Amino acid sequence: MAVPTSIYQTSTGQYTATGDMPTYQIRAPTTALPQGVVMAASPGSLHSPQQLAEEATRKRELRLMKNREAAKECRRRKKEYVKCLESRVAVLEVQNKKLIEELETLKDICSPKTD
Repeated sequence: MAVPTSIYQTSTGQYTATGDMPTYQIRAPTTALPQGVVMAASPGSLHSPQQLAEEATRKRELRLMKNREAAKECRRRKKEYVKCLESRVAVLEVQNKKLIEELETLKDICSPKTD
């Protein structure tokens, strides 16, 4: 994939911008500096308003995507929790029914019979 390159000539040298990180190439044959001194600009120092808006949009989309994933995971966990509770309720209802039957049986055995 080719990265678009823009080259600008100035009185002090040549400015070359490639991709996201612009670089400066300064040619100064009259000074003691070696030819082709390269300085990297800080990322974000030379962004246009359009690039800043695109970056903000990209960050917003990323945040929304992460939020959707977190919400999806939260709903999945809640659904699992509710299923577990429903299962526990069913088991306890069966256990309660057996205990009630056992209580009735014990009452029948222990109660004095009247004829």
